[in-house]
Amino acid sequence: MPYVTEDNLTDVVMERWKDIPDPRLRRIMQSLIRHLHGFVRDIEPTQAEWAAAIDWLTRTGKLCSEKRQEFVLASDVLGVSMLVDTINHRRPSAATPNTVEGPFHVPNAPAMADGGNMAQGAPGIPCFVTGKVHGLDGEPIAGAVLDLWQTDGEGLYEDQRDVKGPWMRGLYRTQADGSYVIRTVAPIAYTIPMDGTVGELMERTDISHMRPAHIHFAISAPGYHGLVTHLFQRGDEYIENDVVYAVKEPLIVDFVKRPPGKAPSGEMMATPFYEVKYDFVLAKRVEALAAAE
Repeated sequence: MPYVTEDNLTDVVMERWKDIPDPRLRRIMQSLIRHLHGFVRDIEPTQAEWAAAIDWLTRTGKLCSEKRQEFVLASDVLGVSMLVDTINHRRPSAATPNTVEGPFHVPNAPAMADGGNMAQGAPGIPCFVTGKVHGLDGEPIAGAVLDLWQTDGEGLYEDQRDVKGPWMRGLYRTQADGSYVIRTVAPIAYTIPMDGTVGELMERTDISHMRPAHIHFAISAPGYHGLVTHLFQRGDEYIENDVVYAVKEPLIVDFVKRPPGKAPSGEMMATPFYEVKYDFVLAKRVEALAAAE
């Protein structure tokens, strides 16, 4: 092996990292080395700057827990999460677009009846979301699972509340005609967590750290590609500069204010409420299509 110099070090390292039997891992590691070395050569960090970067990564890892993922948040604000999501969800244009999951999804949400209230006891203005889940050909999808999570009316997720048990999340299933009715409260725009390493970095920029009001959905049904997406409130002041770059035009919807009266669930509301209407369109899996032929 030649002795390394500043000029030949990258080539020497690349040659060493060819020795990987797995071709995919070999491609990943060699690309990582090439780009990481290119980054270092471009910015020429001081030893103190590199030590600060390692310290930031270390502290980011220590912040991660079962309910908080600071590395996901870092990936989000750098636009990497959306890029990975877009690459991995190339669907027909008529299908509802995917967008990032974000760092606040908690698995094993409680099952809710059609029209059930997943925001029981939460602050906020009541909000009903209704619509259907169907395929590209318009066929209704019965029994599709809608996994929802969102902030309450004060802009806080479960992880940010001192609560026991589920908060602002639930599992719904579509009816025989593909329809669903969800009761929740209207979300509001909120800041990403600024008390960690990502917030520390954002504070040194003039970039907005706000997210527009939205509701998260993860939808699944046998024979169809799963969908992870948001519904965003039209007119929100942060809709044009979402800090995680997740807004897509087909996902912007009207939150229509209704006076007291009969809600989409059939119950009588004594106070004003919001109504959102949206049909989700799923694409069939290729293997499911092949089996049907």
